[in-house]
Amino acid sequence: MGLLDSVLGGGNGDMLSTVINLIGGQKGGLSGLVSQFASNGLGDLVESWIGTGENKAVSAEQLTSALGTEKISEIASQLGTDSDSVVSQLTDLLPKAVDKLTPEGAVPEGDILGKAKDLLSGLF
Repeated sequence: MGLLDSVLGGGNGDMLSTVINLIGGQKGGLSGLVSQFASNGLGDLVESWIGTGENKAVSAEQLTSALGTEKISEIASQLGTDSDSVVSQLTDLLPKAVDKLTPEGAVPEGDILGKAKDLLSGLF
């Protein structure tokens, strides 16, 4: 059983909250997260998640580089698991979440996080 299965099996939605908080916790929200990936040389990657085509996969190394080991450790601590498990789950979930939050192929303006839980609930 993977981390996501155990989290969702408990019915507490911790991973959904983690993804929403990760996006919302960035300065500038989703735009800030996109900028953070772009500043780490991953602009084309994150743009594929936003665009209407196929999402490019993100490696554990790329994700860790973009988010930083401190942030990964913080998330792992909050979830009561190890950093490798968090990175493994986020490499799958973050592209899907950004894709769901940008259904028209562009980062929406306004309070996207007000709608995020509904938009992302289909992932879980």
